[in-house]
Amino acid sequence: MKRSKKEIGKKVGAPPGTLIYTGDKREEFEITAIDYNASGYRKIKVKDIDECASFKDPSTVTWIDVVGLHRVDAVEKIGKIYNLHPLVLEDILNIHQRSKIEYFEDYIFIVLKMLTYDDKSHEIESEQVSMVLGDSFVFTFRERKLDIFDPIRERIENDKGAIRKRGADYLLHALIDIIVDHYYIILEKLGEEIEGLESEVITNPSQDTVQAIHKFKSNLITMRRSAWPLREVLSQLSKGDSHLITEALIYFRDVYDHTIQAIDTVEMFRDMASSLLDIYLSSISNKTNEIMKVLTIIATIFIPLTLIAGIYGMNFKYMPELEWKYGYPMVLIAMLVIGIGMVVYFKRKKWM
Repeated sequence: MKRSKKEIGKKVGAPPGTLIYTGDKREEFEITAIDYNASGYRKIKVKDIDECASFKDPSTVTWIDVVGLHRVDAVEKIGKIYNLHPLVLEDILNIHQRSKIEYFEDYIFIVLKMLTYDDKSHEIESEQVSMVLGDSFVFTFRERKLDIFDPIRERIENDKGAIRKRGADYLLHALIDIIVDHYYIILEKLGEEIEGLESEVITNPSQDTVQAIHKFKSNLITMRRSAWPLREVLSQLSKGDSHLITEALIYFRDVYDHTIQAIDTVEMFRDMASSLLDIYLSSISNKTNEIMKVLTIIATIFIPLTLIAGIYGMNFKYMPELEWKYGYPMVLIAMLVIGIGMVVYFKRKKWM
């Protein structure tokens, strides 16, 4: 997602901690709270921001999902209820942050990129997701409501796996893990795409092929910009430097390994895309050479024929063949023999 001049201008000159939403205004706004423990759960559509204060109960784990960052007043109010630093709130509303992690005394702030693949345009769309991990809660701040987190909700509702029996750090791991899993879904689609490009480059390269390769490389750049910083975030989480990360420490290491594998795949695809471009240029060059070869052979065959035609087209009065009744057909026969002879010669030399 490219950053427009208008979006950049919103932040220019503003003092640190100024809450300005740098994205496009959307109508969608929703706050959903899922509160659970080993014995049960409840899902609540939060209508009044003040209700968020009731989820500070340490005996349960609460996941509060905020969709719609254009509501700056709502984000600011949540920040006051949970004592979030103004710079954290500023980063949440600035949707062009690089993936990062920041440690505070009572919570951990994480920014990462959630990727989706548009099957129609064949482009990767990037959306910022900000997360706040507390002792018994996890906040997620997003621009759009996507179904990427639905499997996590289903696991909580149906008590699948260990998520209901573990703490907030395990919930954070589950959310990050599913984002990384979607990286693999996109990589699988990119793998199918590059296989098609390989076949096209070899069999029928065209200008559209070059555009498809460049779009493919652009998608890889988007993935690389998302995956590389995420690697550093997971590396920090897997070290266990915070008292908030206890039960999920080993799981963060597993997600870290998955991220490394995704980065390796991206780098492999980048090398393949560069090779495809080289193959395309070679194919076009070879195709041009073949065309020039054919044209050169045709021109070479017609050189002696043009010479003969030129000689008998000079209209001199005293040319013995001009008065000979077999002169015209003999000249045509001679030109035909010369042409056939040159073709046979070229074939023996394997120039054709």
